[in-house]
Amino acid sequence: MSAPSILALSGGVGGAKLADGLLHAAGRGRLTVVVNTGDDFTHLGLHISPDIDTALYTLAGLANPETGWGRRDETWTFMDALARLGGETWFRLGDGDLATHVERTRRLAAGEPLSAIVADFARRFGIEADIVPMSDQPVRTRVRTDEGTFDFQDYFVRQQCRPVTRAVEFVFAPDTRPCAALEAALADEALGAILICPSNPYLSIAPILAVPGLRALLRARGVPIVAVSPLVGGAAVKGPTAKIMSELGVPVSADEIVRHYGDLLDGFVLDARDAHLRARIGVPVHVTDTLMLAPADRIRVAQETLAFAATLPPRP
Repeated sequence: MSAPSILALSGGVGGAKLADGLLHAAGRGRLTVVVNTGDDFTHLGLHISPDIDTALYTLAGLANPETGWGRRDETWTFMDALARLGGETWFRLGDGDLATHVERTRRLAAGEPLSAIVADFARRFGIEADIVPMSDQPVRTRVRTDEGTFDFQDYFVRQQCRPVTRAVEFVFAPDTRPCAALEAALADEALGAILICPSNPYLSIAPILAVPGLRALLRARGVPIVAVSPLVGGAAVKGPTAKIMSELGVPVSADEIVRHYGDLLDGFVLDARDAHLRARIGVPVHVTDTLMLAPADRIRVAQETLAFAATLPPRP
């Protein structure tokens, strides 16, 4: 009997770390990483897919170990030259990273779907997992704040998340649907679990779940759905998760993450520093140290999450 396949929903750095652990923990089972594209935007005439690229570089062993995003041993000749010309430098593109954006933009303009391009990049990087965008149609995240409504990268990078958040919105075309590779992964008879990585629930996972029809497909698949908490000791390891929750009037607490996902979840992986919240969570809980500071931590958290998911009964 073949090893069970795994489907993981992921945003950027935190999600990519767990996805990397899952790649090593999955054994012979197939891993499909469904990545948020609500952060995608056009910059300097190029199509930028920040979360997709973080997943690619992380699973290929190319990510910058200090930042978690971008490429290791990057050079910045292009940005230095651009600055001398008075160009926009608020979103930094390293020289190696620039090649990814140029080639993706060229192939999109030639009519290739994003999913096909990402699959080819993953193959060329030697990644033994399927990395797929949540949709081949554009879905854009916008953040409504006290200072106006911003496209995601304007809010996240240019404004450095400073404006007070009042709502997070998603803009998509009427024909938007899950990409075919995602639908195929969900139809795989060997699928054993669906995991929600410890990415920002509001900025990274919510855009994925906002793709029309996808949430219902996930619920109907009949396999356990487990989320790994993005909070450690009531705080985010990286990024504005806690800030967003506070500004939206939501308690900054792991049990609130469970309430946010609602009836989608069958289980939850809770950090040991938040173990006192276990009784307040209405689904089965596994408590562990979820900090992934080293590659061995990624594998350990992935192994424990998969083992926990295997104890949960299938959905009726």
